[in-house]
Amino acid sequence: MNQPLLLVSATLLFYHQPGVGQSQPPAAKTVIARQRAASNAAIARHDVAGIARYWLPDFVQVGGNGGYRTGADSVFAGWQKAFQLHSDVRYVRRPHQIAVNPNGLLAWETGTWTGSWQQGGYFRGGGNYSAMWRKKDKEWKLQAELYVTLESTTLKP
Repeated sequence: MNQPLLLVSATLLFYHQPGVGQSQPPAAKTVIARQRAASNAAIARHDVAGIARYWLPDFVQVGGNGGYRTGADSVFAGWQKAFQLHSDVRYVRRPHQIAVNPNGLLAWETGTWTGSWQQGGYFRGGGNYSAMWRKKDKEWKLQAELYVTLESTTLKP
């Protein structure tokens, strides 16, 4: 085999390996940050469908107290119940870092969250969260979220 052909073959092999020699454009981070902001806005409107629009069907959510729900339908029902019990519930997630796998198919988001409600008791709290995003059918969707409550005040009526 001649050297130019060998060099071209080696170069093609190198650049066609997933994640090797490729960097993810910042667009993925921007899309994820915008979707997080839209999800926060949906929570403020108590729009469960708006929150769920970013979940994969097998989405898993672990709440700040350690309780968890698996599957988008179960998590959807949990949000509906929270909004029924507390008409003034608010949650805001603030991403501090979004890292995208070089293959462009997975991303990790981490940040802080705050939440509050007064109806039916008083709660104010916050802590850290992490989220796993997966690019599926050219769209970024949430695979999982994990919240940890690090500060809270709860008063029963």
